[in-house]
Amino acid sequence: MDLKTVKSQAKEQLKGYCRVCPVCDGRACSGEVPGMGGIGTGASFRNNLTALASYSLNMRTLHGAKDPSTETELFGIKLSSPIQAAPMTGTPYNMGGAISERDFIGMIVSGSKQAGTIGWTGDGADPTMYDSGIEAIIAEGGHGIPIIKPREQDAIIERIRRAEAAGAKAVGMDIDGAGLVTMALKGQPVGPKTLEELKELVKATKLPFILKGIMTVDEAEMAVEAGVSAIVVSNHGGRILDYTPGAAEVLPAIAAAVKGKVTIFADGGVRTGVDVLKLLALGADGVLVGRPLVVGAFGGGAEGVKLVLDKMNDELKQAMILTGCQSIKDINSRVIYKG
Repeated sequence: MDLKTVKSQAKEQLKGYCRVCPVCDGRACSGEVPGMGGIGTGASFRNNLTALASYSLNMRTLHGAKDPSTETELFGIKLSSPIQAAPMTGTPYNMGGAISERDFIGMIVSGSKQAGTIGWTGDGADPTMYDSGIEAIIAEGGHGIPIIKPREQDAIIERIRRAEAAGAKAVGMDIDGAGLVTMALKGQPVGPKTLEELKELVKATKLPFILKGIMTVDEAEMAVEAGVSAIVVSNHGGRILDYTPGAAEVLPAIAAAVKGKVTIFADGGVRTGVDVLKLLALGADGVLVGRPLVVGAFGGGAEGVKLVLDKMNDELKQAMILTGCQSIKDINSRVIYKG
């Protein structure tokens, strides 16, 4: 199996929902929510890519980083790569339904594990979406991280309990789903949370609690105050609010404020291992990938997911060689060209 074949097969499977464009920049699918696009004009989707593209790298070749290691650790779990699968749901209305929800998330979780990393699962208006993620995590011996929509407190805690029973490595909430159109269309109550409500959720479990959807310094600091184990700097793939900045644009200030106090993930517009290197250099401890893995799954199943993740990790390793980074911990702001 090769990437060209995967993309060709995915284009057929995703027909009408994702064009599998040569450059996945959100232009062809602007406003397609439900679908694979960004909300409204698609500016938030595109800003994720332009923010990453605005950074240049310092090339260094006089050093001893000849065979870098991409190994990292997450909540005590050793992983071969800092690149992980973002939580994604909605195969019927976002991806066309050629693959069932359960099969899709099974491919994501299994393919991620085969690649030596970990897959995150999502939640949605149809209860089978969260169910499918939990089932996939159980099938992989608990090797996965379920993320829950910002529902009513009792509904979230009930889902946390199921994550615990599945043996999940961590659990979390994507607070950036507070205004998700697809949830509203299905009559599901989701919304913002107060600091006290967030504290209640963190205290409700002994698992590491992740808060996904942080885009400002003040909310990153509130997350730390609430006791979360990790945050994800994310604008939900540009699918929630039009005209937000890209994740890479706000990440440095957030990292400056809370780095070392909480694990920091980032997502949005990640297409290559070089993009991963940039986010790590800007302050992330790990990086989530979304849309490219949809193509991997629809075009090649779990093997396709592994293929995409392996390719990105190979690109990351090559970029580390050419920026003088022997390990993930060596990747810092010195990698970024300041002008």
